[in-house]
Amino acid sequence: MFKEEGATHKIEELGEFGLIELLTKKVKIRNSSSKLGVGDDAAILNYSEDKDIVVTTDLLVEGVHFDMVFTPLKHLGYKAVVVNVSDIYAMNAQPRQITVSLAISSKYSVDAVEEIYEGIILAAEKYGVDVIGGDTTSSLSGLMISVTAIGEVEKGKAVLRSGAKENDLIVLSGDVGGAYVGLTILQQEKEVWKVNPNSQPDFTGKDYVLERQLKPEARKDIIALLQKMGVVPTSMIDVSDGVSSEVMHLCKSSKVGCNIYEEKIPIDPTTYQEAREFDLDPTMCALNGGEDYELLFTISQENFDKIKGNPNLTVIGHITTKESGTNLISSGGSVIPLKAQGWNSFSKKN
Repeated sequence: MFKEEGATHKIEELGEFGLIELLTKKVKIRNSSSKLGVGDDAAILNYSEDKDIVVTTDLLVEGVHFDMVFTPLKHLGYKAVVVNVSDIYAMNAQPRQITVSLAISSKYSVDAVEEIYEGIILAAEKYGVDVIGGDTTSSLSGLMISVTAIGEVEKGKAVLRSGAKENDLIVLSGDVGGAYVGLTILQQEKEVWKVNPNSQPDFTGKDYVLERQLKPEARKDIIALLQKMGVVPTSMIDVSDGVSSEVMHLCKSSKVGCNIYEEKIPIDPTTYQEAREFDLDPTMCALNGGEDYELLFTISQENFDKIKGNPNLTVIGHITTKESGTNLISSGGSVIPLKAQGWNSFSKKN
């Protein structure tokens, strides 16, 4: 995967996960309290007999992860919290605390920063987490928000990416593709605005996909639902970089393959319609679009009857052998190898 030692690497060639793998390949765990390090949605720490601590962090950078032309500041603060607590839920854990760090350029007023914090506080209230600290500093290149989330889970109950087994069912919460379509609409309106700053966008009927992009929600309810059903996933990840990319992460960590069925992928009617308006393939939006923050997980077949018919959950495929590869089964029955074409913050195409 990596070039020979001494060769020059371009970050965009490695991508986010390739870069992480390169930078952390020599990292060693030295403390017994560090139960799980790099490689999952969150790290796991153990300091007590009955609870494990889970920790995750995300950095949002202006011009890379958000565009201030169409991103409300309050929504941005809210989303910065959501992307982190979503990772905690993906570990089958409950978020408890967050820290928030801001790098702020001179173009932002105190009122603007207060508005960002209004969103942060609103999300903290929604997800029951305490804001316990952070840092602020100046920035020469726009706004940056870093949130670290801390959660807890009963000892031994954390769900990792590495537990999927052959014949397990692949399950997806909610629907996917909406956030990508919402972003496409916003980017189009930005181009119109650049030509004519007096133009007024018409977002009638597009509320659902716009909210999926600007103010997503983490699936706290799905964790509660699974507990109520008595279902413990064998592996789990949140959908931040696209279904294709995430299911490949699960398979790589679990050393398995998979078949995903195109006709089973849940796509909201509004997402489908708006994708078609842009001549986009709704399936590709669902597979390769990011930021839906749904939960993708695997369960043993014996748990199928427990989730069958639940409107919040859809079985989209099953786990196969590693040798079978990771595949999409098209509506016409063709077998198409999955490719990780989701969000890559280092790509020049983004």
